[in-house]
Amino acid sequence: MKNVMMIVLSLFLLSSVVTTAQADSAKGKKYYQKYLKPLFEMKGADFTGERTKGEWKAYFRKDAKKFIKKYSKKYPDAAEFLGTDTFQKIAPDVKDFAIEFAADSGAVPSC
Repeated sequence: MKNVMMIVLSLFLLSSVVTTAQADSAKGKKYYQKYLKPLFEMKGADFTGERTKGEWKAYFRKDAKKFIKKYSKKYPDAAEFLGTDTFQKIAPDVKDFAIEFAADSGAVPSC
């Protein structure tokens, strides 16, 4: 019985670690610096400060369609990249970065 409980507890802890490690704002910051900063030509603080947490969440819903639409229009040179699989791969991390340092967060990124 003790072994069964240990197995169940281990599986529970493992599943909670796996689900929380899906997106990462530190990775998002790196991705912003590498891919988006050159296209948007603005510092990370200016980018994240453009919107509130709720607005960023809305922009990144449904495969970031609203983000892609708005930022492709605002930055035509970025449109091609925003339509790539690479952007879809990094979008959850960029979303976390944007939310963590949003206008209403009180935090400022160092990039």
